[in-house]
Amino acid sequence: MAMSQAAFKAEQAIGHGDNATTAQDITNPGLTEGAGDSSEMMKALAWMGKNKVEMVDAPKPKIMEPRDVILKITGSTVCGSDLHLLHGTVVELQKGDILGHEFCGVVDEVGSEIKNLKKGQRVVASFQIACGDCYYCKQKLSSQCEKTNSNTLENAMYGGRTAGMFGYSHFTGGFAGGQAEYTRVPYGDVNLLPLPDDVPDEKGLYLSDVLATSWHAVVDTGVKKGDVVAIWGAGPIGQMAADFSLINGASRVIMIDQNWRLEYIQKKYPNIETIDFSALGKGESVTSKLKEMCNNRGPDVSIECAAGEYAKGWAHYFEILLGLETDTSEIVNEMITSTRNMGRCGITGVYVGFTNHFNIGSLMERGIRLIGNGQAPVHMYWESLLKMIQDEQIDPMKMVSHRVRLEDLDKVYYKFENKEDGMQKVFVETKFSFPACEGSPELKRF
Repeated sequence: MAMSQAAFKAEQAIGHGDNATTAQDITNPGLTEGAGDSSEMMKALAWMGKNKVEMVDAPKPKIMEPRDVILKITGSTVCGSDLHLLHGTVVELQKGDILGHEFCGVVDEVGSEIKNLKKGQRVVASFQIACGDCYYCKQKLSSQCEKTNSNTLENAMYGGRTAGMFGYSHFTGGFAGGQAEYTRVPYGDVNLLPLPDDVPDEKGLYLSDVLATSWHAVVDTGVKKGDVVAIWGAGPIGQMAADFSLINGASRVIMIDQNWRLEYIQKKYPNIETIDFSALGKGESVTSKLKEMCNNRGPDVSIECAAGEYAKGWAHYFEILLGLETDTSEIVNEMITSTRNMGRCGITGVYVGFTNHFNIGSLMERGIRLIGNGQAPVHMYWESLLKMIQDEQIDPMKMVSHRVRLEDLDKVYYKFENKEDGMQKVFVETKFSFPACEGSPELKRF
């Protein structure tokens, strides 16, 4: 059930430490009672329990604060991190929560204090929700906004708050997501970027998350001219991180993954080298292979674009199963041992809590810089990334394998989960979507 207004205010009042009142400027965030107009219903994808999502009829959201914007959704997508929600590995999901953190649309309604947007305008939303005027937002570090996430458990676990996020559980504020026909965007004057006519939804949508996340992984980990870069995870984030590494001057990019994902890379990105970790010979490891490929030293930079919930070995599998850890350290350890001495490792895949068997000795003794990239500050990058799309420096559609309908999204989740149909990034259209742009995959129904 959704959090009630009373429960939300009580949670604010409890607080933790010095940050007990940092979320005081938000009321009724997203999934609270009374947040929708039951006289008008919409289609939406909802989490209904571990490993279960369903298309549901939900009340259309309504304006609740003077800086709110209601969007008609014209495009959304499924992110690899949405599978963490499906699996229930992100804490504080509640049955009926509307999912989806990447979306674009057309302005349908605006609150009384919105001056920079008008009805009918095409926009893309940031996946994180920023207030625009706190300590972090003033530096465009929007992912660390102090005012949009009242969750006290996150504050206690992490020692600080991060910004609210759309469709990503009550751990990140309880905001309804964009895998729906309508979405309410708090602080819409800050969290919506107008899309120009020369950037179709099929490209502009990914300014919501994947482009900023990939770019941030590259620049925050410090990829520079001449670097050899290794990337764990050949999904859309990894693909764009590879593109951005080369744009930033990397001399080589090596991608580590397995199965059809590497086949997709070899087809779409012929200048990227690959390692299939499942096909290594007896006595070989990813670390030994990377050393062999990189003058026995290893790559200069390693970037993790996979996530911490997928255990490779039985020890971590059972420790996660028994609740002894939330995330496996296997890939992080592999990055540390693979990277050259004094090299840099960045973590941009989702890690939620705690891990065991972390190789801190190699990290310390070999001088490896381990960088938690955090959720990318979308607002810092999205205007420059939009210009890169317009100048054709990047083509987000290279990672898009499918075009699907919102009504089929529950089935798409299970296809995505089971690695079926060669599914990579999808573009999800709604009844409000514009005609497909040139180069968009043909619509596929499930």
